[in-house]
Amino acid sequence: MLEIRGIAKTFNPGTLNEVRALQGVDLTIQEGSFVVVIGTNGSGKSTLLNAVAGTFLVDTGAIRLAGTDVTRWPEHRRATLIGRVFQNPFSGTAPHMSIAENLSLAARRGRRRGLGWSLPRIFTDQLGEHVRRLSMGLEGRLDNAIGSLSGGQRQALTLLMATWLKPQLLLLDEHTAALDPKSADQVIRLSEEIVSRDRLTTLMVTHSMQQATSLGDRLIMMHRGRVLHDLQGSEKRRLRVDDLLARFEEVRRGELLDETAADMLKQTYV
Repeated sequence: MLEIRGIAKTFNPGTLNEVRALQGVDLTIQEGSFVVVIGTNGSGKSTLLNAVAGTFLVDTGAIRLAGTDVTRWPEHRRATLIGRVFQNPFSGTAPHMSIAENLSLAARRGRRRGLGWSLPRIFTDQLGEHVRRLSMGLEGRLDNAIGSLSGGQRQALTLLMATWLKPQLLLLDEHTAALDPKSADQVIRLSEEIVSRDRLTTLMVTHSMQQATSLGDRLIMMHRGRVLHDLQGSEKRRLRVDDLLARFEEVRRGELLDETAADMLKQTYV
């Protein structure tokens, strides 16, 4: 379970560049739930994932994962509990190392790695079986450098690495945004399969309206660093792309009204 209580984060406080990125976010995600987070640029959705991952420490509030308070834990310590896939297919892997070596590092996350790179035959066979499930024809290429692969292949392997040890929480940060449509569909299919099979508690950020409506059992819409809508159960299941677009249009109209009110206020005092 992930529990977020009143977290806030302001970047560049007290300056002209001050950004109140998170403003008192409260969120509880039950074990095994698949939550999709959506919002306009600057709404705070990726900042929320970074706060949970420990990329920075929040100013106020608390974050508990699997019953443990991780609020002040650094990112590398949280990584023992969290698997993450980034937007860039070239993040999260060592490009000059082979597929097998990258997966071996993932399998040893949080453990003593030793000095040798030799992989036991039984472990190599296990790697091949896991890679075969990706249906990308990579099981016979375990000695290939991971940097030589396509973006879709690499992102699929990054997903496999992030979930190898069945993390307490999986973070998917727009992990198909940089892929071509065919590769994006493959990676989304794999994401659904792995999350469902291993019942992984998952928090996924996306810009895709289709993904937001079709994936997961809950949808969070953020705006100005706050949770604007929290749709789950039958409300989430009934959600369609047009419904979501209508909610974004409401936000846009609200922004225009705010700007108009601000202009009128300025004119009053000129």
